Amino acid sequence: MQLIDGKLVSQQIRSELKAEVERMVEQGMRRPHLAVVIVGHDGGSETYVAAKVKACEEVGYRSTRIAFEADVTEEQLLQKIDELNRQADLDGFIVQLPLPSHIDEQKITLAIAPEKDVDGFHPVNVGRMNLGLPCFLSATPAGIIELLRRYQIPTQGKHCVIIGRSNIVGRPVATLMAQKGYPGDATVTICHSRTQNLKQICQTADIIIAALGRPGFVTSDMVKPGAVVIDVGTTRVPDATRKSGFRLAGDVDFEHVAPLCSYITPVPGGVGPMTIASLLLNTMQAAKQTQNLL
Repeated sequence: MQLIDGKLVSQQIRSELKAEVERMVEQGMRRPHLAVVIVGHDGGSETYVAAKVKACEEVGYRSTRIAFEADVTEEQLLQKIDELNRQADLDGFIVQLPLPSHIDEQKITLAIAPEKDVDGFHPVNVGRMNLGLPCFLSATPAGIIELLRRYQIPTQGKHCVIIGRSNIVGRPVATLMAQKGYPGDATVTICHSRTQNLKQICQTADIIIAALGRPGFVTSDMVKPGAVVIDVGTTRVPDATRKSGFRLAGDVDFEHVAPLCSYITPVPGGVGPMTIASLLLNTMQAAKQTQNLL
């Protein structure tokens, strides 16, 4: 069994991007510029945004944090998005979710220009992904694909079972795993809460990608020996032994599943660190497009 170390891969990507930024600046080009819009004071959102700003600093990107109070109107937020869409020296931006209930998240997502949608949530980017065209991939699916690539895990002709059908993880990663090329060329089965014989289906999987948000859902009797298991789940569960009072738990019963696997991602430290790395990669891609380097 080998652990897939997302922290290590994320650090490798950051080092590569930092070197690339230095080359760009030496050649007289400007640094990639990412903006992050946050609404209100949700603790989780503020932590994520701070981590994104810090990551930009680390690789040499320019970053802008734009904060609104929770009572900002939808119209005011849409006006700011329009400004950011037209800002020539800004390569990409994200609006941190979730948003307050009086704001329509779908309307906000649709308002972001596809060429600046480094979160990869705009229908244009989702559509281009489904057609196999160049686009911004959403962070978690992109991170999973990058981990498979960096660990040189075979995917061609393999049976990949994905548990979860969300628009953010399950569906896009299914598309990517089925596409021609590497990582890809897999035979994909999407399972969800209505799937019958889920255990038996998982037992036939060469690769299991668990993304349903239920701690410990994937148990050892669902996994065949030698399978690759990618655990996307990150749920806070109470833990009196921790100072915080909780710990992060994945969708996989790691203790009992890991000995069966050829490769497995831990939680934390597996897929999680790859999400910001993917956002940084998308921002670099956007910067190259803006400066006609692609």
